[in-house]
Amino acid sequence: MSDRISEKREPSDAAIWLGLADNAFTRQKTVKFGDASAVNSGRFYSILIVCGLIMLWVLSSRLGLVKEFYWPTVGGTIERVILLVTEGFRNVSLWEHIGISVYRVLSGVLYGAIVGIPLGFAMGLSSTARGLFDPIVEFMRPIPPLALIPLIILWFGIDETAKIFLLFLASLFIMTIAARSGVSSVRISKVHAAYSLGASKMQILRHVILPNALPEIFTGLRTAMGVCWGTVVAAELVAADKGVGSMIMIAKNFLQTDTVVIGIIIIGIIGYIIEIFMRYLERWLIPWKGKG
Repeated sequence: MSDRISEKREPSDAAIWLGLADNAFTRQKTVKFGDASAVNSGRFYSILIVCGLIMLWVLSSRLGLVKEFYWPTVGGTIERVILLVTEGFRNVSLWEHIGISVYRVLSGVLYGAIVGIPLGFAMGLSSTARGLFDPIVEFMRPIPPLALIPLIILWFGIDETAKIFLLFLASLFIMTIAARSGVSSVRISKVHAAYSLGASKMQILRHVILPNALPEIFTGLRTAMGVCWGTVVAAELVAADKGVGSMIMIAKNFLQTDTVVIGIIIIGIIGYIIEIFMRYLERWLIPWKGKG
């Protein structure tokens, strides 16, 4: 009897949160492989791998397996973090370096979305727009932003506009393709059903095409955010004296490996925080994603 009771016992909230047990919705599914909604968080394994990497770093520091020139020790990195927080880097506070980098990335992605989403919708809904812009988009999309730095300096100089414009280009074509793909993924049966009910073109755009394209647009936003964080170091090479990328490049010139690693970790942590925020925003704004 006690065995039956234990078998029916519900898993704890902690086990569900860690991804060690399925929630009530997932437990009802008879087929899980191939169903993305049946995949749990797996937070336990995420925590495990992070702790494992930290322990590996600590052991390598204690045993002296890697020279500090190539990779800093844990103690040296912590001391450098304290120094950066209290004194800043090259007379600029660490928070100002982080703030300016976040501002540049968000500005580039925002402008890229403002231009790219309407452009992608136009390409997905109009043969004329697709014919006009498709060659430009497909030509520019594979070109790395780094290759555009000399031209951007010639066009905009070395002020803030040049850096944001580089990040704008890095996100523009990603957002355009995501929006175009979102429009193309709309089921034609839904459009026909809306027309049969007397909907106008604007109503179809607002109530049919836009909601169905939003999942693809959010995927494009998340991709553009990651690409722009990867590009921010290059953007801040353009005569910048502030920003995490600038801090990394200057520290590299003075062989301050610990500062370089700290800058890389900061970029990774902020990028991860933005990604988590985008996931929650997507769940809130697009609750119908993956439900047909």
